[in-house]
Amino acid sequence: MASDDADERSMRERMLAGDLYLADDPELGELMLRAADLMEAFNASSAREPGERRRLLTELLGAIGEGTEIRPPLRVDYGSHLRIGARSFANYGLVALDVAPITIGDDVQIGTNVQLMTPTHPVDPELRRAGWEAARPITIGDNVWLGSGAIVLAGVTVGDNTVVGAGAVVTRDLPANAVAVGNPARVIRTIEPGSGPDRA
Repeated sequence: MASDDADERSMRERMLAGDLYLADDPELGELMLRAADLMEAFNASSAREPGERRRLLTELLGAIGEGTEIRPPLRVDYGSHLRIGARSFANYGLVALDVAPITIGDDVQIGTNVQLMTPTHPVDPELRRAGWEAARPITIGDNVWLGSGAIVLAGVTVGDNTVVGAGAVVTRDLPANAVAVGNPARVIRTIEPGSGPDRA
């Protein structure tokens, strides 16, 4: 168990391995403060200074592709574990808690107030009371559309071209070329790429 005292890994090593770790570790605390400084500067930046916004995002995030835009406010834990591809767009209010890696593909559309939530907590009440937590990665494929208010939970992969309806809560993997809605999100139809709007 990751909470075993015999485990000599740092809390950051445990966290990145997806094992139980303590978030109040000093090394992790400093990384979060760095992210908070950059996030605060980005969120206060002017829309009239796109170059400065881009610079801040490049410094904050693990990767950001060409032509990608994120509108503030943006909320992250570390930033460095969030990678987003080219030509993607995130509207106001993205929360991407990147305790584990979050990978967002190319040409992704993210509506307002979307939440990507990698953290998890033990079901065991004693471990939870002691402050142990963990995380699992999230992967958003290419050309995905996440509707406003959608929540994607830890460990989930959303396949290429899939549409997630507004307010949906995605608790398990979604296939490519699907439309999913509801809480928990369920696939209601399949999309045939290139079929046009009448046959989606």
